Amino acid sequence: MSATAQIGVTGLAVMGRNLARNFARNGYTVAVHNRTPARTRELVANFADEGTFVAAETPADFVAALERPRRLVVMVKAGDPTDAVIDEFAPLLESGDVIIDGGNAHFADTRRREHALRDRGLHFVGAGISGGEEGALHGPSIMPGGSAEAYASLRPMLESIAAKAEDGTPCTTHVGPDGAGHFVKMVHNGIEYADMQLIGEAYHLLRDIAGYSPARIADTFREWNTGRLDSYLIEITAEVLSHTDAATREPFVDVVADRAEQKGTGRWTVQIALDLGVPVSGIAEAVFARSLSGHTDLRSASAHLPGPDAPALAPADAERFAEKVEQALYASKITSYAQGWNMIRSGSDEHGWGIDPGAVGAIWRAGCIIRAAFLDRIRAAFAARPDLPTLLADEHFGKEISEAQGDWRSVVSTAVGHGIPVPGFSAALASYDALRCARLPASLTQAQRDYFGAHTYRRTDREGTFHTLWGDDRSEVDAD
Repeated sequence: MSATAQIGVTGLAVMGRNLARNFARNGYTVAVHNRTPARTRELVANFADEGTFVAAETPADFVAALERPRRLVVMVKAGDPTDAVIDEFAPLLESGDVIIDGGNAHFADTRRREHALRDRGLHFVGAGISGGEEGALHGPSIMPGGSAEAYASLRPMLESIAAKAEDGTPCTTHVGPDGAGHFVKMVHNGIEYADMQLIGEAYHLLRDIAGYSPARIADTFREWNTGRLDSYLIEITAEVLSHTDAATREPFVDVVADRAEQKGTGRWTVQIALDLGVPVSGIAEAVFARSLSGHTDLRSASAHLPGPDAPALAPADAERFAEKVEQALYASKITSYAQGWNMIRSGSDEHGWGIDPGAVGAIWRAGCIIRAAFLDRIRAAFAARPDLPTLLADEHFGKEISEAQGDWRSVVSTAVGHGIPVPGFSAALASYDALRCARLPASLTQAQRDYFGAHTYRRTDREGTFHTLWGDDRSEVDAD
């Protein structure tokens, strides 16, 4: 088989197939391979009019079809299946060739693979790809991590298939070395969890407190989507809420079981945030809310517990309440996004990746699931102040949240009064208040730790580390 393909894709489930089609539509000759050859033949037969494909039924034929340096995109399940594909193809490759993992791999696995393949003279790129199957076909947000040399080889191709922001900029960039791309994709998915939870809470409040029907809530979300909340998730929420189930003629949202599943990237985000010591309470509460929704045994066993007897609001009050919910949703979203960026910065510092926070905002403006109008403002905020410690310290975001806080507090207190759980709104508000608090009760916590475990403490009036001898005299000793 002659080497005519500029890029190859192995693993032709929906995401891999659509990514291969995207490359072909942009003028590249694409080698395609799947463990089941019938799927390879099916792709070529169904989409030959979209571009040039080279069907390969064996790994050897697949590698032989690729021009040097070979660029091989792996689109299989994360974990052991990815390792199996790498182990199968790496011996067939030569120094300078590039393997690109486009799956939702754990960044630690990507670091391990990159280091191992580097020792064999091969480049390994962990590329986070967001946008689902439609994004893979029409233009995703792509977050590649790996060597600068590997990215230079891939850049023209990735920029051609990536989504384009309104200013025409491709939504891809070299995020950083080894696992940086998959780390950023992981945090993206964590923010996605928080975003969806907050939107769900807004729906819950409008339905159970304002008394709105799903159709009316859909109209409310469409209106919000014309303003500062303009985003993909707000847009599709309106579509979902306006949909009627064909079988029952009931609102579609009412026939879907209230048990949300998860694939693991949200949990990873929380686990790694704990390792880094970074507070991501909004993401954590979203993960826990999904977990709780699935514990139907606990929920049924607790259904008898009493709650407040609070009626739905009068129509005039409901209108004003909906306006407050918009404020609370916006402020909570910005707080959750700020937590995500704080985590990206901490991860970058921990691993020496040198991630540009403004560039992350730029490549999330289109193609990805959390794409939103205010992402361009996030990009601009970090471009103006690369050392910005948190989005909440930005003058414009800080001003908007300050103006929203009265309604934000009112929404949370109203939810509590009506017995409606709003862990996302509450966690975001608590985070905001903790950040602005002049003195936290952590002083008491550290004093307790010193009492029972001699863990020492620092003082506000002088430098050093100290321990109190908690006997009768309670004298203090220098612990340095």
